[in-house]
Amino acid sequence: MTSPQDPHTKLYSHINGQTSDLLDRYAISELCKGWPVYRDASEWQNYRDLFTSEGAYVWTTWSGPRTVDEFISISKAGKEKSVFIMHRECGTLVELGKDRTRAIGKMKATITHRFKFSPPLTNGTRTTTNGTNGTHQHDAAQTEEEYEFDVDCDCRFIFFAEKNASTNNEWKTRYVKLFYEKDKVVPVDGFTAPRFSKAELEKIPRGYKYLGAAQARLGYEIDLDLPTASGELWDRMYGEMEKWLDGEKVDLFWEGK
Repeated sequence: MTSPQDPHTKLYSHINGQTSDLLDRYAISELCKGWPVYRDASEWQNYRDLFTSEGAYVWTTWSGPRTVDEFISISKAGKEKSVFIMHRECGTLVELGKDRTRAIGKMKATITHRFKFSPPLTNGTRTTTNGTNGTHQHDAAQTEEEYEFDVDCDCRFIFFAEKNASTNNEWKTRYVKLFYEKDKVVPVDGFTAPRFSKAELEKIPRGYKYLGAAQARLGYEIDLDLPTASGELWDRMYGEMEKWLDGEKVDLFWEGK
């Protein structure tokens, strides 16, 4: 559940205002929307153009902190191995700092990661999500078949953007870090999906526990220090967002701290 407390201590330019503010916020919203549009379609040149030329980092459950160039490389490698991750943008708004050289883009989105797992053996049979016998139960002696399911994770992408006077005052993204708020398992055929053990799930923060557990089964090392819908890291993230808007130095590298 999300916190009932307002996480912001200040009000920034986020709606209305002068035409220059509207244009700046629109430009930053384009950066945000470029993530699902370009990454999902492997438009890597367009995707890379969303970010600053140096010092740009992104964080995800399966990658941890990576430079944008490293992230592109491991994303390509994953796609070559049939890793299938898509994004649905659900709405985007932007806040401008007072000096209009920094901004925060907030993009609500759903990450949907498609998985293929073999059903686990249970008493010589392979069972479905509801554990019942019948037409969706397969004898273990039969050819092992993989079944497909999605894990959908509702989140908010936070874009730390800056305007660079050396590049004709273009807006670019310096950092992208997400709030992971709620996830679920979605059987593609309406029946078959894995059961995750308590041991698998309790390792991962609420908000991305199913996504993280499924990705861990593929061998990914899951970042356990990402903000969710409430709690200490939720507060910390908003604190860093306000520091960024106020022109201060930010620290988003929390892993192991």
